[in-house]
Amino acid sequence: MSKTALAERPGEALRPLVDRQRRHVEYLRLSVTDRCNLRCTYCIPEGGVEHLQREDVLSFEEIVALVRSFARLGVRRLRLTGGEPTLRRELPALVAMLRAIPGIDDLALSTNGLRLGELAVPLRAAGVDRLNVSVDSLDPERFARITRGGDVRRVLAGIEAARAAGFRSIKINAVAVRGFNDDELPAICAYAWERGLVPRFIEQMPMADGALFVPGTFLGAAEIRATLGAALPGARLVADEAGGPAAGAGPARYWRVEGEGTRRFGIISPLTEHFCDTCNRVRLSASGALHTCLGHDDATDLRAVLRAGGDVVEAIRVAVSAKRDGHQFGLVGIGGPRKAMVQIGG
Repeated sequence: MSKTALAERPGEALRPLVDRQRRHVEYLRLSVTDRCNLRCTYCIPEGGVEHLQREDVLSFEEIVALVRSFARLGVRRLRLTGGEPTLRRELPALVAMLRAIPGIDDLALSTNGLRLGELAVPLRAAGVDRLNVSVDSLDPERFARITRGGDVRRVLAGIEAARAAGFRSIKINAVAVRGFNDDELPAICAYAWERGLVPRFIEQMPMADGALFVPGTFLGAAEIRATLGAALPGARLVADEAGGPAAGAGPARYWRVEGEGTRRFGIISPLTEHFCDTCNRVRLSASGALHTCLGHDDATDLRAVLRAGGDVVEAIRVAVSAKRDGHQFGLVGIGGPRKAMVQIGG
């Protein structure tokens, strides 16, 4: 028997993962690569990051073995991230392998959309249920500026391909930046609502030790809501706790236009209205490092445990038992981890 097979030890479900704050961990965000075909200014430092060597990246078999261990511990929701996950070769084959794991009820993918035109159909056929697509601006020049060269027209064409492929839900994610796209928030909503999609707006986080944080550009959740409310004269925004099929398992809080079920949006607000007390997720990097909090650099090397034939389940339990109470993000760009967003998958 191989070391991987030994460490995987498939069997009956085990006692679910609960941390010291009694938060149930049911959601795994899995980075399949630290590479990206864009260089977004809020994600990748201007000088780039040091990429993993090929031998340090988890193989498909290792990924499946680790996810099986998480599933035995009650993880039911899985999101594939990067870098840009669609750059991982034969990604639909990996999706099919993960979809076959007993206990995985929901499989989602976060992408910048550049390769959706060719991959939407095979990804849906392989078992991806839901998509998040990053669209920080609908304006080609602005989009190229924030992504350092991206083509928003190609992304929008990819979204149309994804709509045709029949995913259960598609969300449009935009990092809200004062002085850059704050005047576009209503237009992004209109674009999404016209197509039956759900827009979501994300507060900037001080990743990469705050190196990417530009003073004066932060836009908080309350101001995002105020901006959208002002663009809808006569309408009243109300909290949408159910969130419909878009709610998923993540940290977004949803709002909708009162009296309407189709015009809703989400806000992810880790700084001004944080959600640490309800955090139900952990992150696994492309190298097998288990991060129990996005806002800290400490991690458990599950790849080493797996390759040594060790007890992966116990290693996961120990890591989750030490999950932090919360992050220390500050509104002035301090308190973040050294790692860049591209290295952990957001």
